[in-house]
Amino acid sequence: MTDIVSGPGRHLVPPVMAAVDGSPSSYSAVAWAAVDASMHRCGLHLVNSWVLPVGFGPEATLSEYDLQVLQDEADHRLAEATQSARAAVGEAELTVTTEAVDELIVPALVARSRTARMIVVGSRGLGALPRGLLGSVSTAVARHARCPVAVIHADASLDGPTAEEPVLVGVDGSAHSVPAVRLAFDEAARRQVGLIALHAWSDTSGSAIPRQKWDGAQDSARALLAENLAGYAERYPDVAVERIVTADRPVRSLLDTSVDAQLIIVGSRGRGGFSTMLLGSTSNALLHAVDIPIIIARTGEGAAASRGVGG
Repeated sequence: MTDIVSGPGRHLVPPVMAAVDGSPSSYSAVAWAAVDASMHRCGLHLVNSWVLPVGFGPEATLSEYDLQVLQDEADHRLAEATQSARAAVGEAELTVTTEAVDELIVPALVARSRTARMIVVGSRGLGALPRGLLGSVSTAVARHARCPVAVIHADASLDGPTAEEPVLVGVDGSAHSVPAVRLAFDEAARRQVGLIALHAWSDTSGSAIPRQKWDGAQDSARALLAENLAGYAERYPDVAVERIVTADRPVRSLLDTSVDAQLIIVGSRGRGGFSTMLLGSTSNALLHAVDIPIIIARTGEGAAASRGVGG
């Protein structure tokens, strides 16, 4: 892997990493990752695994010719992905590095996530069943990676920073939504679009809440959202923020609002998440339901968290 350096002090800049397997959604993920890396002025690192998946059995052996065929196929896919990345950014400057690994793709990506700004994966790989909503690789990486994970569908828009739709972020008041808010402001600023900050303060329909408690709960919810957004207006003065406070289930509220957004960002776990959970119910449900790109942000993990998202 090539180190990407920037600035007089030549500090290492964490790259965006994208998984490549030859599927349509992986190439969409590569193109989206290229645009995001270009906006953040960091490198793009493409990773492909050429090992056979589990299921062939420990007794399976491959000849040197078979191994060479697999490695050649990996190189071919990485070359195609590099072309897709460069086409996505046009004339913009972008450093692209590639890596064909002889290990399963999920542990390879999870291990590399500690030094990545973000991992980008397609929603379904070559092995995903047609009826599946989300592939096994994207699900596992979203659960185990140590940095933010973006999941991209095959038909995702590649307009990138020219898209006019806002970025949508879910804010629940927990510590896990803090990196989501920080990342959302950064992504909105670089795309030069607005930001929708949504706080769903009840897990039940608003109609089930007694009228006498409604006003007080609404005021508390607005105050909580304002507290979570405090300070970002000064840091990102060009980002117009729309605040939405609703008494409804978070998943339904975010799904409804995502229709008018280009990107949705949520925390890895919400206010009801247990410390042992790898992914909260809201983020897990959204991963399987949204059509637009989605980023799962992480708390205090990975290169982006340690160095700051701004890059």
